[in-house]
Amino acid sequence: MTDHTFRCKHKIHFSECDPAGIVFYPQYFVLFNDLIESWFDTMLPDGYHGVIGPRRIGLPTVHLDVDFKAVSKMGDDVWLSIDVERIGQKSFTLAWSCTGADGVVRLAARQTIVTTSLDTHKSIAIPDDIRAAIERTVPVVQGG
Repeated sequence: MTDHTFRCKHKIHFSECDPAGIVFYPQYFVLFNDLIESWFDTMLPDGYHGVIGPRRIGLPTVHLDVDFKAVSKMGDDVWLSIDVERIGQKSFTLAWSCTGADGVVRLAARQTIVTTSLDTHKSIAIPDDIRAAIERTVPVVQGG
């Protein structure tokens, strides 16, 4: 984790758990999508909604690599965090982690997001203001 990590504390809810009493793995994807929305809301004046809604810029995931390392149970306090690993012309890669209050990493993942036109569903260059916001927020490695 760097000084520029975007993170928030989260208490695991009953609705996020399966009958075994642990986080049902797809719920992590919902939690991290919410975290990305919050991150965009802090970076851009019109936030995530402004990108997806009026500007019609899509941010679909094109690659996801996940390691589930330890269980999270209802009531656990965890830290959800994202770091930018790479920013290219049309995509960027994020590193996710879910870490318990005890310091144990529960989940580690890498996600590649591509910017698209929601009208054509084709990839587009990352808009300059979004690129600048990401670069201001987190130091990244430039890439293709």
